[in-house]
Amino acid sequence: MDESNIPIDINIGKLQDWLVSRRHVNKEWQKNILPVREKINNAIQDMPAHNDIAALLSGSYINYFHCLKIIEILKETEADTKNLFGRYGSQRMKDWLDVVKNYEKDNLYLAEAAQMLARNISYEIPGLKKQIAKEEQLQVECEKKKNDYLKSEASTKTEFLNLCKQLGIKGDKIKRELVERLEELPGIYHEIASSLKPVRPSIELYSAFTKYMLGEDASDVLPLLQYVVEHGNTTVYEWMYGEAPLSVEPDAIHIEIDDGKQGAGDQIDFGDGAIDFGPTDAPAEIDFGDGDTGGEIDWGNIDAAPGEVDMSTIAEVSIEDAGIVVEEQGMGGGVARGKEALTLLDNPSTRNQIIDQLVELESFLKMRVYETMLSNESQTYSLIQQLPTESEAALAAMLDTVQAATKALTAPEIAHLHNVKHSHKYVDVLTAQLQQKLAICDKMARLSEREADKKKAASERAIELRPLLTRLVERTIDLQANIEKEISKKYKGRPVNIIGGVKFL
Repeated sequence: MDESNIPIDINIGKLQDWLVSRRHVNKEWQKNILPVREKINNAIQDMPAHNDIAALLSGSYINYFHCLKIIEILKETEADTKNLFGRYGSQRMKDWLDVVKNYEKDNLYLAEAAQMLARNISYEIPGLKKQIAKEEQLQVECEKKKNDYLKSEASTKTEFLNLCKQLGIKGDKIKRELVERLEELPGIYHEIASSLKPVRPSIELYSAFTKYMLGEDASDVLPLLQYVVEHGNTTVYEWMYGEAPLSVEPDAIHIEIDDGKQGAGDQIDFGDGAIDFGPTDAPAEIDFGDGDTGGEIDWGNIDAAPGEVDMSTIAEVSIEDAGIVVEEQGMGGGVARGKEALTLLDNPSTRNQIIDQLVELESFLKMRVYETMLSNESQTYSLIQQLPTESEAALAAMLDTVQAATKALTAPEIAHLHNVKHSHKYVDVLTAQLQQKLAICDKMARLSEREADKKKAASERAIELRPLLTRLVERTIDLQANIEKEISKKYKGRPVNIIGGVKFL
């Protein structure tokens, strides 16, 4: 086999050691390369405007093979400086020829090219690939976070809208809308009281059951619930004293409304001018009239002896004709004030009693349905069969009616409005809760926008890095080919293969 055809295989990691061991380059070549790099930096400062030169000088480290290409370009741009002996008078050409000459001394160019090839293969190209992959992964993470933030925003917005729907408000001016809705409470309570009338048969059944079990001396069951079913949602005063009040004076509701700025309707209006308290310089004396007239108090004829009163001359006058109202002791003179002015469904105490009694009635009906079902399945429950009973279907219908009434009275919307009216702190807490949900929505929107911006920035960085990677790979391929070619020259043209080079990128 011809020795000239035997290839020379060199591992990329041992390329520099191989060149030193074969005495192609000096072991201390790095010290000698520094003056050459300085000459290159000085020569770059004075370069002609040429597209090929600009492409060579951008994006990578200048090496010996770049210098050869620059000289070929200068042969065209500096052709007018060539003398009769074929030498160039241009300082640019002289500088670059000097650079190439110093490069070729002791094969400095070969040592530097081998180092650059190893660095590009081991560090530069993998580093750029890793950075691009990192930017792409960052885009995926940002997209995921953005979607999560948008989902969280939509979920919180839905919670806000559902709560506003429960409260029956739009949510624009939360506290004001809540206070305005309090005006609807009397009408709502009236409808609920009317819906309690179908509960009467259930109460009668419970009452009959109680009397059957405890005897006729048993006290009335569910007294407050029975009263509301018969008389409606009256005032607490009427429930307590058995008659309607002459007038109702409920306590005023004081809820401060702040929509971000104080409105004109939220302040007390004293008119355009100040209150006139009279001249402030006048002496603070009480005017008893003209003192010169001897202002004596006329006590009437107190010295006259009281004569006998003729009772026959006094006409009989009834109390009603005289317009006199008899005030009964303990009832505030027929005026319902404070808690007594509230209706039974509005007063927290009586409202809770009504709810408790509805739950008690519901529990009774559930038990009767269960017992009736058992009595239908077996005849061993003699006690159950003797109790006053209804059919299972009738009991189920009664149970549905009671449950519907309980649900109407304990509905979230009614409970919220009831608490708003009777607790100033509650309306503040409820308002803060809704505002917090809006604040969370705004925060999630800002975070999603931030992640979108981060994704865009990562995408732009990746776009900038990809051309750099492509250019570096191309120049590394050329560099490896040039190194293999230069080593091949030193071995009479034998093929040279650098193992682990650009083919494994």
